[in-house]
Amino acid sequence: MTKKNTQKQRILYGTGNPAKLAAMRSRLAQLPIEIIGLKDIDMALPQIEEDGSTPLENAQKKATGYYNALHIPVFSCDSGLYIDGIPEELQPGVHVRTINGKYCSDDEMREYYSSLARKYGDLKARYRNAICLVFDEKHIYKAMEESMASEAFIITAKPHPKRKEGFPLDSLSIDIKTGKYYYDLEADALNQVAVEDGFLDFFQRVLVEIRDINI
Repeated sequence: MTKKNTQKQRILYGTGNPAKLAAMRSRLAQLPIEIIGLKDIDMALPQIEEDGSTPLENAQKKATGYYNALHIPVFSCDSGLYIDGIPEELQPGVHVRTINGKYCSDDEMREYYSSLARKYGDLKARYRNAICLVFDEKHIYKAMEESMASEAFIITAKPHPKRKEGFPLDSLSIDIKTGKYYYDLEADALNQVAVEDGFLDFFQRVLVEIRDINI
């Protein structure tokens, strides 16, 4: 009888954003996964152009690009921001950080989106999220499911005084159910906002297949 591998599966999260890495580690802590980030890799990394038209296209470009360079299991995520009540030409979509062709800093993002809220009033918004995991050349998993989308929230003009590097819009974001800024939510509730249930469901499904590969 073959003994199954019970060790944690080491997987690279294709992001250099420490806040996103910490949020994903926290959300998936119950799973037998050891998640490392790009800053844990001691070698030159490829520059991947995120020019896809959907979050899923960008997630797949990043995951396959890092896998081809490193040949270790890797996953990448991408998001698109969709806002009610603004002109179509201002819709961020996958270009959440790129405004008028410029890749923005956290402070520049806060200023731009707060200016939209000043102009159009509090904005009802939602993230659509996608993930692609490349385990090896033959085993590639991807999803952009409704369960991965965030709940609707409000982008307001007045920023919360708290700042968290890598999540600039959280200081403008208000939970619709409670009317509280994200940063005034309890820690467990804020972690839930940061990484939706769909990502946990995705890894639970994929780990079953990966376990069988490793037997």
